[in-house]
Amino acid sequence: MDLVAVVIVSLIVTILAILGEGALQIVLGLLFALFFPGYTLIAAIFPKNDDLDHTQRIALSFGLSIAVVPLIGLIINYTPWGINLLTVLLAVLVFIVITATIAGIRRRKLPAEQRFQVQFKNMASWLTTGWKELNKWDRAIRILLILTIVGMIGFLVYMVQTPQIKGEYTEFYILGPEGKAENYPRNLKLGETAEVLLVIANHEFKEIEYRVRITIDDDELSEIGPIHLLHEEKWEQYLTIMAHNAGENQKVTFQLYKGDDIEASQSLYFWINVIN
Repeated sequence: MDLVAVVIVSLIVTILAILGEGALQIVLGLLFALFFPGYTLIAAIFPKNDDLDHTQRIALSFGLSIAVVPLIGLIINYTPWGINLLTVLLAVLVFIVITATIAGIRRRKLPAEQRFQVQFKNMASWLTTGWKELNKWDRAIRILLILTIVGMIGFLVYMVQTPQIKGEYTEFYILGPEGKAENYPRNLKLGETAEVLLVIANHEFKEIEYRVRITIDDDELSEIGPIHLLHEEKWEQYLTIMAHNAGENQKVTFQLYKGDDIEASQSLYFWINVIN
């Protein structure tokens, strides 16, 4: 029952995160990221009721979730889809479903009395009784765990009640030829070309006209624009880079201008070596 509930809530979180933002998304989203992946993984590894006590099971669920989610994000970054909100949500959801399924299968193979089941009466007694039987170390762990849960609840209340101010900004970044944050051009022969992917995303809450000036050292290579983007609109294009002079550590600079501004609002750069 607990595994089914976790999967259903995870599906709801994924749908709500795609549709928009709100208090419910924040509450469920923290559970989705900080508890569910570890909980289903622990359930798959330790299906028996006496494998772990409640303290160990809850603590490991939080700890493993904090470890697993970044690892999933790292793996996604090396896939053709890249890392973004949707791919991370779906990947974490798939992980939860797979581990919950494995946990369910392993539990079914056990006698009913040996299967782990969430019993709220036992959880309540775990919080209120049995302190005298615990050693100092177990008491400290239990107190720390309770304080962590209370702290998370307080944080959720604060996040829900505090109005979130959204800043106005423009995303401006360069990716390598494969559309990932790696394999940037480094060594070129004179006359050889290299490709990079330039990305601009408008989060300014208004339409913006952009220009991009590309230089190698002090020599202007090209200028792109005007690029008109509405709020939340994204522009990306592969650009060809070719140096006209040989030399080491030549600085390839991308400067972003808004409207008729004379000063660049943002700049990016990387270094190349050009040989004859």
